[in-house]
Amino acid sequence: MHFQKRRASTKQEIPTSSMPDIVFMLLLFFMVTTTLREVDVLVQFKLPEAQAIEKIENRRLISYLWVGKDKRIQINDSIVKLEEVEPIMYGKRQVLPNVIVSLRVDQGVDMGLVMDIQQALRKAYCLRINYSATLKI
Repeated sequence: MHFQKRRASTKQEIPTSSMPDIVFMLLLFFMVTTTLREVDVLVQFKLPEAQAIEKIENRRLISYLWVGKDKRIQINDSIVKLEEVEPIMYGKRQVLPNVIVSLRVDQGVDMGLVMDIQQALRKAYCLRINYSATLKI
């Protein structure tokens, strides 16, 4: 009597019927969780270095103000003059009363310009000011 081994005729393929569902869920997940840069920085700047820095937890309260090495001031997506800082920031303060103004100033800018910006922010009642810096290693 001769015995024959019976082999199962199973396929060794990965089922792909649910693949579009998985791809769609991954795409939706990454679309929801990814944050895109809201503002294009038009000025060139290099942040000063600091030995101790703190991170702000609530980023929704932050409004950025950039000052480039050519002394141009940028708020949002537009270059503004020093005289325009006060009305723009006052309008932001009306919309968001707890706004934190984050100054991102080039390390070579004169302190006189920074003081003028601080005075404009005081007149606009934006009293919560943050100075951005990079960590000195």
